[in-house]
Amino acid sequence: MTDSLPPSFFARPTVEVARALLGQNLVRRLSDGRLSQHRIVEVEAYTQDDPASHAFRGPSKRSAIMFGPPGHAYVYFIYGMYHCLNAVTELDGVAGAVLIRGVQGENLDGPGKLCRGLQIDLSHNGLALFDSASPLYIAPGKTVAESDILATARIGISKAQDRLWRYIVKSDANRRQIRTK
Repeated sequence: MTDSLPPSFFARPTVEVARALLGQNLVRRLSDGRLSQHRIVEVEAYTQDDPASHAFRGPSKRSAIMFGPPGHAYVYFIYGMYHCLNAVTELDGVAGAVLIRGVQGENLDGPGKLCRGLQIDLSHNGLALFDSASPLYIAPGKTVAESDILATARIGISKAQDRLWRYIVKSDANRRQIRTK
């Protein structure tokens, strides 16, 4: 079993956590007990004061978890077909989350493909990402140097497009030929 990151890793400003998640490992315990581990290479940050965030208008049934303790999974369903995985950040009572957009692995780029490929769905919403006994958690990986991080506009939003809060490991962006504008 691989150790998980501690709760304190997530209890920081969202943008700081987003950058720090690059290079860490998303671990999915499959139904047969096997662990599927993938290096995180692309993320997006969302904060309470961000008009593009689910938390912008305050807690709702969907976004309440973003206002809770850090280090939990926030999984939601979009377009009637895709699940998206986020890591809750900030301090308890302050909303923030980091969308995990891509991990290394065949056909695991994009939040919908990632969740489909790793069999992540609404049943994982609220899981502690700092608990290595959980079916889904984040384990320590390799820190990515600031010079190896590309910051771009987030994808698929119509508000707060000026916030360059999408972070990508440069070498992975080149390998996957990711569109960065």
